[in-house]
Amino acid sequence: ANQRIIDAVATRLQIQTGRVLSNLSNYGNTSAASIPLALDEAIRGGQVQQGDVIATAGFGAGLTWGAAIVKWG
Repeated sequence: ANQRIIDAVATRLQIQTGRVLSNLSNYGNTSAASIPLALDEAIRGGQVQQGDVIATAGFGAGLTWGAAIVKWG
């Protein structure tokens, strides 16, 4: 269900699939560590460069959520 939600949000926001990072297939739902893990993988993999603008959003139990827009570097 989690990957379907990510895909649906990307489609609704008209974000190209290649610009959406997800590591669910590698680790499953890692809860609060999901965004830091994906960001670390993207940085190490060269997908994030200095000056890039990164949007993050996380959703949790009880309809809790958090989001941030960060200019990297």
